[in-house]
Amino acid sequence: MKKIALVLLFAITACALFAGGAKETATPAKGGVKHVAVIIKATDSDFWQYVLVGANNYGKEHPDKVRITTHGPASEADIDKQVAILEDVISSKPDAIVISSTSSDATVPAIEKAAAAGIPVVTIDNKVKTDKVVTLLATDNKKGGALCADKLVEGLKAKNIPLKGKVGMISAMAGVQVLTDRDEGFLTRMKEIAPDLQVLPVRYIDNDILKGLAATEDILTANPDIVGFFGDNNHSGDGVARAIRERKLQDKIVAVAYDSDPEEVQALKDGILYALIVQDPYGMGYKGVDTALRALAGEKFPPYIDTGCSAVTKANMDSPEMKGLLDPMSLKK
Repeated sequence: MKKIALVLLFAITACALFAGGAKETATPAKGGVKHVAVIIKATDSDFWQYVLVGANNYGKEHPDKVRITTHGPASEADIDKQVAILEDVISSKPDAIVISSTSSDATVPAIEKAAAAGIPVVTIDNKVKTDKVVTLLATDNKKGGALCADKLVEGLKAKNIPLKGKVGMISAMAGVQVLTDRDEGFLTRMKEIAPDLQVLPVRYIDNDILKGLAATEDILTANPDIVGFFGDNNHSGDGVARAIRERKLQDKIVAVAYDSDPEEVQALKDGILYALIVQDPYGMGYKGVDTALRALAGEKFPPYIDTGCSAVTKANMDSPEMKGLLDPMSLKK
């Protein structure tokens, strides 16, 4: 009878373990290991993959403290999908959530729901319109936009191009606060340092590289006196770079862009783009998870923590510091 009872007990336990393992994101963290869910804006962008490298590296360095699960829609344009993912993650009852919300508004009800359920939420990259979060880890994007203007004017002077004519602006999406801040920072600084340059109305491309290429082509065709371009994320930067490369205009036009991906980095190396303003997506993921764990331990944080940004040009892109910022995949464990 004892043998039969032990066999039955083993079978019941094994079934329970198998059932619990069938849905990894729904499995509660055991013992001292906390489950932190990391939600990015999009899986189709190298920038957000860099965030995941940072988050996952933290998990690999501290397996006794945290278990990481990662989530996100395919495109930044799919805000509704990100909201649905957040709702599903909350239902899985993680210990904490790290999220880069595409919208400053759409995720607010779910974030407040998580906070009410005792799940601390750390935001990265983009501010959401609620105070029910632990903190925001993000770039000062107005400062970054101003740095883009500085580098564009620097590039024009380096190529002996007069500070007259027009500058095109290509933006990934309308209504996204981080992009709005970058564009405002760029415009404000351009008025200060190059008042004779006319910045054209912004063109929005739904975070689509081919649309960015088409928009840049349109601007080039309609404005023969164009001397510069600003792309406010990696996909818009890729679109601008493709148009300049195809028309062989790198000696006549200075283009700067935000973020980095392999295509942008190659364009920088080839002199198609003059400068990239890079954030620290790896640090956002790594520090985001660390902050979530510290919040679970009761630590308090200021509402905003600046993660910084740097200007990378062909002259400094091979330095060890810049290499890690340009290609965080090289840091993957």
